[in-house]
Amino acid sequence: MQVGKTSTPLSREKETFWLTAALLVLILFSFFLNLGTVPLFDIDEGVFCEATREMAVNKNYITTFFNGALRFDKPILFYWLQLGSIKLLGQNEFAFRLPSAIAGSAWALSVFFFMRREIGNRTAFLASAIMVLSLQITVIAKASLSDAVLNCFIALSMLSLLRHYTTGSKHSLLIVFGAAALGMLTKGPIAVMIPVAVSFLFSLWEGTLKSWFKMVFYPPGIVLFLCIALPWYILEYREQGMAFIEGFFVKHNYTRFSSTLEGRSGSFFYYLPVLIVGMMPFTGLLISAILNIRTLLTEKINRFLFIWFALVFVFFSFSGTKLHHYIIYGYTPLFILMARSFPLDRNPRLSVVWPTIFFAFIALLPLIIPEAMHLIKFGYFTYVLQAAAGLIGHAHVVLTVTAALLVIIIQFLPKLSPPAKLLATGVVFILFVNLYLFPLAGKLLQEPVKEAALLSKKEGYKTILWRVRQPSFLVYSESLAEMRDPLPGEIVLTTADELVKTGKKVVLLYSKYGIVLAKIMN
Repeated sequence: MQVGKTSTPLSREKETFWLTAALLVLILFSFFLNLGTVPLFDIDEGVFCEATREMAVNKNYITTFFNGALRFDKPILFYWLQLGSIKLLGQNEFAFRLPSAIAGSAWALSVFFFMRREIGNRTAFLASAIMVLSLQITVIAKASLSDAVLNCFIALSMLSLLRHYTTGSKHSLLIVFGAAALGMLTKGPIAVMIPVAVSFLFSLWEGTLKSWFKMVFYPPGIVLFLCIALPWYILEYREQGMAFIEGFFVKHNYTRFSSTLEGRSGSFFYYLPVLIVGMMPFTGLLISAILNIRTLLTEKINRFLFIWFALVFVFFSFSGTKLHHYIIYGYTPLFILMARSFPLDRNPRLSVVWPTIFFAFIALLPLIIPEAMHLIKFGYFTYVLQAAAGLIGHAHVVLTVTAALLVIIIQFLPKLSPPAKLLATGVVFILFVNLYLFPLAGKLLQEPVKEAALLSKKEGYKTILWRVRQPSFLVYSESLAEMRDPLPGEIVLTTADELVKTGKKVVLLYSKYGIVLAKIMN
């Protein structure tokens, strides 16, 4: 398969059909495989799902609560989507995560269908496919967080903005405003800031600022935006008043950028290693795009894409609060640039180096884990590493080495074109992640919390969360829990190391991989 606009014996319509079908298969493997079989991960998945569960219980569809307290972290749309999903499918992992998987699918398909007119069917397909098969995207599209939904709306608004630049379409401009409004309902002002800032910088670069002002202040677009985004903000303000303004706009937007919240900080270079790991197994193609950036920037479309990524990268590098998924807001243009740079890559086989390094690291875990246990201080993760050492044995090494060998062998199959080899590598990688690593992480980190919560629910325990942050416990136990030091006779969820440090006498009700459910005796 050659990348580009070259014609084939198939008609363009048939080619589009088969490429769409292939993309849907990749989406199925990446976003839906094991979607509902792995427990919810703490902290973020647990918090979102518990807020949605409490919405279903208290039937307040305007304001969100977590553990009975007001939650102003995010706007309302993602909670509505989760609520609809669990009402339809029941309260389970698949239902909680389904909105993200659907949003991720729409995101990938939008890249293909918007960009095929600009860069050709096959290059657009390659951009969408490497997006779907990248590590950080498969994680975010399987997580019950608002980020996949937000990224879908950001991609829709930005790709429509690009279409407007190339065609002058007013219809595309309306999509920009509509998608930005839905993004505003999903995560707030960031959904507006990105298209406004990127379009300003691009217009400044191209010398078309007059057109920018006309575009931004397009009356039908503004009306559409206000009709979609404004009603909930008005209702929430009427219900909560200044507490909403201070909690959402001040604390979780302005303060999140200007200072560190929840201990989530990092240096200015925080997102460089995130990029290297998050783009696996296509990190080599990312490096190729960087090396060919001068050539790429000779085209107007690529300049727009570059500004989009650069703005997100620089903005969040300066942010006081750093989370790995913030950089994903700028991933869509990177995937397109990577696909467009692929024909410029003189040594595509070298791209196999990065997934091979990844597999080598995973294969060496049986040797790395004992060393890590000697280095870290005593704590909860000591128990997790002990459990991992017990679960990871010869089968782990054989499976990982087999995956690595498959990736290497693919590079030397003569009947496969370079793009096909690239995507085949991605398929092997994503199947390994979704069928092995994802379940293994869930078993080690979250299975004990789920089992303890289900026991607590079954026995009707009133459980105290003692020096732990495991919001998924609330979801599975279907109850609220105080977070404080316990009194004698009370039942707590805590970690084994906390019990050792305090020296309290307890009756163990459940213990696994460092997670403990116990009754305090003194």
